[in-house]
Amino acid sequence: MTGFASAPARVGVPEPSAAELPVLEQITALLGGLKLAILTGAGLSTDSGIPDYRGPGSVPRSPMTYQEFVGDSALRQRYWARNHLGWRHLRHAGPNAGHYGVATLERSGLTTGIVTQNVDRLHEDAGALNVVDLHGRFDRVVCLSCRTVVSRSHLADVLDTLNPGFVELVEAEGPIEAAPDADAALEQEAYIARFVIADCEICGGMLKPDFVFFGESVPKERVERSYAIVDGADALLVAGSSLTVMSGLRFPRHAKKTGKPVVIINRGPTRGDDTASIKLDAGVSESLQYLADQLAPPG
Repeated sequence: MTGFASAPARVGVPEPSAAELPVLEQITALLGGLKLAILTGAGLSTDSGIPDYRGPGSVPRSPMTYQEFVGDSALRQRYWARNHLGWRHLRHAGPNAGHYGVATLERSGLTTGIVTQNVDRLHEDAGALNVVDLHGRFDRVVCLSCRTVVSRSHLADVLDTLNPGFVELVEAEGPIEAAPDADAALEQEAYIARFVIADCEICGGMLKPDFVFFGESVPKERVERSYAIVDGADALLVAGSSLTVMSGLRFPRHAKKTGKPVVIINRGPTRGDDTASIKLDAGVSESLQYLADQLAPPG
């Protein structure tokens, strides 16, 4: 998507609570007139129907590691069977008020850029332009041998051909819960054992979703772009990230070290709370929408 997508009517977006409002007013006073770097995590997309891994109410789940994916054919088969179900959930998810709030801040010239740990592309769907997809994107697949990149939609067609009726069979048993990386909660071994995975159509190599697995390094270019966004800003706003993994935690630590104020908005504690000038335990989407309303000039 290119250009700015108009935000839909704010139907169903809760207003900040009486306890949250004074903290949001403090954040507004701190950030007013400053250029912001924005770092977002899975907690931003929960209001779009995408569960997170670590937030309140999330279902404990151990994501597959890169080493497991490339080293164990049975685990890889399990992964692709689950991903073939879960990616559809992410594909149909839409931006929420928080994504539109961030895009409004960017459109108003108040940001140096957006760094997201999410792979769901919802910032882009909301109209944001300068986005670093730190952990990659769910809508592409890469060959680990020849590095050919194809769309996840194309691979879905291939997998549907190789596994006729698979999706319908599983969906007939009830709703499917999908994680932020498009992994789905499928445990029926009989279904998994007969799932046929696809190889690269160019060289026959191993295909992998084009996002960073646990145990895999974030590409250096993305890290450098992210640091540049933080270095070019006057303050860092973290929204919806528990900052559990170092790929995200390094940025508030860097911002604090360089003397920039850090604001963290998240449900529950984060690993980076000690870096925060202000920490707000609140819903992310309504908080970002509030800040966009207060900080961005009308029109």
